[in-house]
Amino acid sequence: MILGIGTDICDIRRIEQSIDRFGARFLNKTFTQHEQAYCESKARPGMSYAKRFAAKEAVAKAIAGPETGSLSWLSVEIENDLSGRPIITLHNEALKRADALSPEDHITAIHLSLSDDYPYATAFAIAEAVPDVRQGA
Repeated sequence: MILGIGTDICDIRRIEQSIDRFGARFLNKTFTQHEQAYCESKARPGMSYAKRFAAKEAVAKAIAGPETGSLSWLSVEIENDLSGRPIITLHNEALKRADALSPEDHITAIHLSLSDDYPYATAFAIAEAVPDVRQGA
């Protein structure tokens, strides 16, 4: 069952300007250490940061539900699996909000697609309720 969808488009140049202007203060407020390490390992760090920024916005929209208010940027973490596919790890208030969306005996899974075509980065997220098959659940 689809719980929510979210999409976002981000101007890569705006993220690059924020990094140039605010440096570590912007990065540490917006991206986890894992995200920063990943982005800094890329030939175009600004592009990677922009995709992650768009992803955080898209995920926040997908899990918004009846709750309003902002989430900490750090509560939505975007990583990649071994094949390079983006995966989401939710922390703190984002995790609570996502869990509250699913009916009993279900968990919230979030599917994410990222793309870029300079100067834009886009993200699309789908929050889905799936049966909870974890041991002891």
